[in-house]
Parts: sequence; C-alpha cells; structure tokens
Amino acid sequence: MRAIVQDRYGAPDQVLQLREVEIPTPRPDEVLVRVRAASVNPDVWHAISGYPRLMRLMGAGLKRQKQPIPGLDMAGEVTAVGHDVTDFHPGDAVFGETHDRIQWVNGGAYAEYVCVPQHVLALKPEGITFEQAASVPTSGTIALVNLRKHIGTRPGQRIVINGAAGGVGGIAIQLAKANGAIVIGVDHTTKLEYMRTLGADKVIDYTQDDVTELEQGIDLIIDVASTLPLSGCKRILKPDGLVVTIGHDHYGAKGRKTLGGIPQFLALMVWAQFDRNLDKSWFEVMEKRDAMEALRGMLESGTLTPIVAKTFPLSEVPAAIQCLQEGRTCGRIVIVP
Repeated sequence: MRAIVQDRYGAPDQVLQLREVEIPTPRPDEVLVRVRAASVNPDVWHAISGYPRLMRLMGAGLKRQKQPIPGLDMAGEVTAVGHDVTDFHPGDAVFGETHDRIQWVNGGAYAEYVCVPQHVLALKPEGITFEQAASVPTSGTIALVNLRKHIGTRPGQRIVINGAAGGVGGIAIQLAKANGAIVIGVDHTTKLEYMRTLGADKVIDYTQDDVTELEQGIDLIIDVASTLPLSGCKRILKPDGLVVTIGHDHYGAKGRKTLGGIPQFLALMVWAQFDRNLDKSWFEVMEKRDAMEALRGMLESGTLTPIVAKTFPLSEVPAAIQCLQEGRTCGRIVIVP
C-alpha cells in the first residue's frame, strides 16, 4: 500500500516521504480499515516535528516515532477483523482515532490501510461523508471532555469561545448552541462569517477588539487559543463564572520547544485549587468508546455538521500541514488517500 513515512523528527516537508509499505495485519482486537479520509490537526504537527521534546519521553520515541506513519483521525471501510472483534464486520463504514494513547503519538492514518482497536471506532452515519467524519474524532473528543460538565446547566448561558473557528472551537460552538447557549465567538478577521455559519450569535475580531473589554455577564469562557489573560477573563465573568483553558501551542511559535505549554498548564492546575473561576476538572477523562458514540449521535442528529474546506491527496501531506499552520482556512483540512 501507499503510505506517508517519517524516519526522523523535523519539518514535515523535510521528513515525510510517500512510500510503498506492507499492508498491516490486525491483531485479535483490531480491525483493518481501508482509509477513505484522514484529517490534519495540530497534534499531527507535534508528532512529526517532535516538539515539545518532552513528548518523546511520553511514548512517542526518543529519536523517531515508534510508528513511522503519521495521522490519527480517519474514516473508512472495514476490510478485515481480528478474531476477538465483535462490534464491526467487513464492509462497515467507520470513523475514529487510530489509538487511545496521547495524541502526540503517530497513528498510521496517512496510508491506504490502517489497523485500529475496535473500542476507538464508531459507525459512520449514512448522511455524513468520509471527509466530514474524519475531521471529528480528536477535536470532538477534546470539546466533549472539556465542555460536557459546564454547558446546559442553565438556560441561556452566555459563553465566549476564544479561537472559535478552529477544529475544537467549531465543535464547541455547535455543542453550546445545541444546549441553548448564547455564543460569542472570537477569532481572526477572515473567519467572522464562518463562525456565524457555525451558529455563533456574536463574533469578535481579535485583531481589532478585545473581548475582555467588550463583554460582561459571561458564564463560561472556553479559551481554545490560550491567549486570554486570567485578569481580563475575570473582568467579564459573572462571580460564579468559569474559565476553561484547552490549550494551543501555536506550532512552536513561542519558542517553547522543550516543555511546550506544559509548565503553564501545571501552574494553572495548582492555582485552580484556590480560584473559583478556574476549571478544576483537569484529569477527568472520557472513555474513547463513549466519546465516539456521543459524536456519532451528534452527527446523526444534525447537532454537529463538520465543514471540510480543503482536501489533499496522500502525496501532498506536507502541503496540507503547511496549510494548517498558516491558519487561513475556514473549515477542516483532510487527506484523501
């Protein structure tokens, strides 16, 4: 089969090659999927570049990724199953991540075939394309884990989503609107109409205005972009309002290539124990199977409608990642093997 192969860490255009490799064989609890689409997200950049360096000690590999084929989110058709698999059968259309480890570990999705544990998959709804389905798993899981406890608790919640036009932010808008919230989306000038398309009630251009100077009476701030100072957030929050910081390292632009944003997150975790406006559910997780079933239900009901902006062939994965880094695209970027 054809696959994108990485033999060392580095810039995508320098370390990725299209090669012919053997089709993998599924283990007893795995299914073999013919990949029809695989999405591009920031975690892929981290896994390929090897930054922050700490990720190499977290299971990725010291000098190179243990799994040489990058890519995590995918959708496709089951072509074979291991003898312990009971949930899926050849011919099923499925979507999901390719493993349940940290997102900075290569998953093998940028290939024509990939082996995937059955518990990280869900059936693809019929009304959703492979490209749409492939764009959901990682971003959708992050949004669900961080928001499910905080939205829908009160009718008419006023929610600010900073970085609302990205993968996580776009799903957060739709999830919040489905739960009756009033959503203020914050992002770049070029993405204002896109946020409205996703359902945002009000949009703010961060290059022109500061949301922490314009709003008040906010119940919840979802800081996907990780650019809002806590002092500014407190100015616009209700006394019992909450800040949820999801985190974005901006592709190493801030120069923190050894530890990345991890020290800042650790500091926030400690400070959250003394600050009622900070989210304290840092270590809460959601079983992958449960997350995928929740996302499948949202896709099937129309609560979540992914928008695919661009598709690239397998041979152009470096260009697709560069497109992601430039941050000008409204909608998801998808690889079509």
